[in-house]
Amino acid sequence: MKIRLPHAPYIANKIAIDILNCGFVTMFKGLEPVVKVAEDLIVEDIKKEIALEERVVEILDQNEDEMEFQRVDRRNMFWLIKKKLAQEFGVILSYEDRYNEIAHKILETCWKQGLIEYSVTENRIKNIVYSAIESYVAHFQEIENEVADKIANYKRKLVPGSEEYDLIFEKLYEEELRRRGMLS
Repeated sequence: MKIRLPHAPYIANKIAIDILNCGFVTMFKGLEPVVKVAEDLIVEDIKKEIALEERVVEILDQNEDEMEFQRVDRRNMFWLIKKKLAQEFGVILSYEDRYNEIAHKILETCWKQGLIEYSVTENRIKNIVYSAIESYVAHFQEIENEVADKIANYKRKLVPGSEEYDLIFEKLYEEELRRRGMLS
């Protein structure tokens, strides 16, 4: 599943919490620096994919007339072009491989910056980071639905998309993440 920018801080928090709780990693400077490294690397990855997709849309728009004449399905063409340009933009399309790469970068950066030390194999820690990403991605839609249901049951009806709705949604979303141990 594709990670969106608003989820980066939550995933980064989950990663740091899971590393802290695993029992075989020492954090020398606390959670926050690890969260920052993770968030920066996740955001960097998301932005590369956004740039790739913007380029694909640009190409599609430039060839709109020909695609219409040839009756080419825009969605299929989008995927084909994205696949062709992915390597040029440094984007891994397989989410499993992508999360694995991000996990490796987070672990390596945290270790090189002296934020963590571990007494087990690198692969074991990388798997903790990978699992944190996968776990968040697997549950975020469920959490969003739960929060939306809570808001729907408010006595005072809130309009989705309004500033008040967004503030309450964000607050409830973070509470639910805390309840599930995904946010400190």
